[in-house]
Amino acid sequence: MSNIHPTAIVDPSAQLADDVEIGAFAVVEADTVIGAGTVLRPHTVIRRYTTLGEGNFVDSFVVLGGEPQDYKFDPNQVTYLRIGDKNIFREGVTISRATGEGLATTVGSRTMWMANSHAGHNAAIGDDVILANAVLLAGHTLVERGCVLAGQAMIHQFCWVGERVMFQGHAATSQHMPPYVIAIRDNEVGSLNSVGLRRAPDLDDTDRAQIKEAFKITYRRSLKPVEALAEMDAHTEWTPAAGRFRDFVRKVLSAEGPYHRGLVPMLDRSLTRGGRRA
Repeated sequence: MSNIHPTAIVDPSAQLADDVEIGAFAVVEADTVIGAGTVLRPHTVIRRYTTLGEGNFVDSFVVLGGEPQDYKFDPNQVTYLRIGDKNIFREGVTISRATGEGLATTVGSRTMWMANSHAGHNAAIGDDVILANAVLLAGHTLVERGCVLAGQAMIHQFCWVGERVMFQGHAATSQHMPPYVIAIRDNEVGSLNSVGLRRAPDLDDTDRAQIKEAFKITYRRSLKPVEALAEMDAHTEWTPAAGRFRDFVRKVLSAEGPYHRGLVPMLDRSLTRGGRRA
């Protein structure tokens, strides 16, 4: 039987697994689904059309599935927030449901959201992503698996971040950030995320060497992105890991409409002295 505090407000239509725990003064609205082993601490709010998988931890003052902060949103639309398993949402996290009839904001599994981090409507966050305090993801952003975003990092709307990107604190992007890199300052790639690659259990030495070569082609040879893509396409021997870097560049070059934002450039080291801007 679910352990529901007597002061919690749970709509009768909410679908709760038998062992869900709901703390004092929490609110669970209609048309929600909460999976086994999920814990809602006091004062959490689970809005309508939100689905939580199994084993999630939702701390106090979190709001999941709130209406989009979007002038175009029609409150009569049925849109969703869908969340996977074993995620951690610490104090003050907010994630909006989608804009557009039938569409969803999505969160994978095993993510960690530290205090006051936020994802906007129609965002898609992959598995094993870590968002430190006050990270902000705008609407229609994509953050692929294994990314780590340090405190107060920001991603502009309609931007994509490839897998295993590491954002420095306060780093921001309004362009597309390719996989396996370190994001620094505003719209700059600092280097390859070599430490992250070494720690990745699903990558071997061949994968790492090929990813390094893809990075060099894109960022170290003064090639235009379309020229870099052509050179990468010649490497038919590459494994899927390096191929995902190449495919990300291809996707960026073919992007249309609001997603036509270009690839984040490399830091121009001629503008620096001793690791800082001259």
